[in-house]
Amino acid sequence: MKRIALALLATMLALGTLAQAQNEAIGFTVRIENISTAETLITSDGTVAVPLAPGVWVLHQDSAPLFLGGEADRGQGLEGIAEDGTPAQLAEYLAGNMMEGGFGVFNTPVGADGPGPLLPGGVYEFNFEAKPGYFLSFATMFVQSNDLFYAPAEEGIALFDSMGEAISGDITDLVLLWDGGTEVDEEPGTGANQAPRQAGPDVGADENGVVTLVLGDERPNTDGPVIRVTIVQDM
Repeated sequence: MKRIALALLATMLALGTLAQAQNEAIGFTVRIENISTAETLITSDGTVAVPLAPGVWVLHQDSAPLFLGGEADRGQGLEGIAEDGTPAQLAEYLAGNMMEGGFGVFNTPVGADGPGPLLPGGVYEFNFEAKPGYFLSFATMFVQSNDLFYAPAEEGIALFDSMGEAISGDITDLVLLWDGGTEVDEEPGTGANQAPRQAGPDVGADENGVVTLVLGDERPNTDGPVIRVTIVQDM
């Protein structure tokens, strides 16, 4: 009986230690890399590079903090990212409305002196701490477009697996290309109302559509990948 009691005690202590460890926040670093080249996007006018733009990341437990596929943009600021690469409005909205989790803006390439677009070869990085049960969402513009953006699925990326272990490594397969449905599309890389060529922000014709996943023939004609996203635990 004494051995059984000691074994039970040891098991309880081990479970208690595990539960405590699973409730501790872990630090993460996310890297968003532009792995396109100067000739990645093929257009009717030739080939061009595909910059990425400053964006917003969100740490959350509730599903779909930024958008829901098949529904119209919520008017909270995602349109600014998708059309013009400007995260300020969405960041302001999150600052006043988030009840849990956290958020931030990524806008300065690693090694740069100040905020700017992410050109081929560039990297954005951001850091946060999270506990099991939290998900990561973010959005960054496919700049050679009217309102395309990269983001995970609506529910976000689970930062811990079913055993409570933190994820790590290349998560690019979990990052999708979306159409914001807010501005009428022109040929990617050529449109006069796209960020590199437009006279000012928010000048394209309103589409009054819904957020949709970009698939198949609707995808921009690219010769190679544009984005790579990795996540690692901070040591």
